[in-house]
Amino acid sequence: MQKEEEELKKSMAGAASATAAAPAAATAAQVPDPAAPAASAKAPEAQPQSQVQEPAAEQAEAKADPVAQLQSEVEALKAQLKETEDKAHADLDRMARAAAEAENRRKRAEADVERERKFANEKILKALLPVVDSLDLAMAHTDPNNEALKVTYEGISNTMDLFLKELEKFGVKRIDPKGQPFNPNEHQAVSMVPSNEVKPNCVLNVMQKGFSLNGRVVRPAMVIVAKAPEGQPPKADDGKKDGEQPQQGGTINLEA
Repeated sequence: MQKEEEELKKSMAGAASATAAAPAAATAAQVPDPAAPAASAKAPEAQPQSQVQEPAAEQAEAKADPVAQLQSEVEALKAQLKETEDKAHADLDRMARAAAEAENRRKRAEADVERERKFANEKILKALLPVVDSLDLAMAHTDPNNEALKVTYEGISNTMDLFLKELEKFGVKRIDPKGQPFNPNEHQAVSMVPSNEVKPNCVLNVMQKGFSLNGRVVRPAMVIVAKAPEGQPPKADDGKKDGEQPQQGGTINLEA
């Protein structure tokens, strides 16, 4: 009995010691290691240093980026402005050329219209010239001193005057250069004969009168030009107007 009691006591004492050791182990597990806090304290000290450098670099980049961006935008705007100016200059040049061309076309059109207006009757005038020539011939072959033909002569003369007056309303002028210096632009020389009636290189006789329409010669006058008689040298001022050069050698080119 005593042995059983002793064994019971030993077992109870062992259970009590085990129960007391369990809380101590739990407490020891909860107590941190003194070296561990030091290592953990060192790690946070290194981490903020890199974090401080990164924001600084980001801030520097943030400060540098707007300037570069503005510079790039300014360059792009300058290039765009240059392109716009070049295009504007090109457009202005084209507009100026187009305006000049339009003005030239307008002037040409006006000149064409004016020319057509002035010389539209040229064909009609050429068709009427034989009528005037016939009246001229009739007057030339009618003696105004003859009492029997005097009335006829006056009738032809009045008809001629009325006809020429009507033609003048349309810009027609008669070229009758008798006694005037020879003008190759309005006269056609048929021959040259020695004469003292007029100055050399002047029109001695008109074979066929000429006509002009608004300053344009429609038909030159066919004339006979006088020249100095044989043995008489031509004068330097014969047959020339003020400012005109005398004919060389006192001769004129004759046209058939």
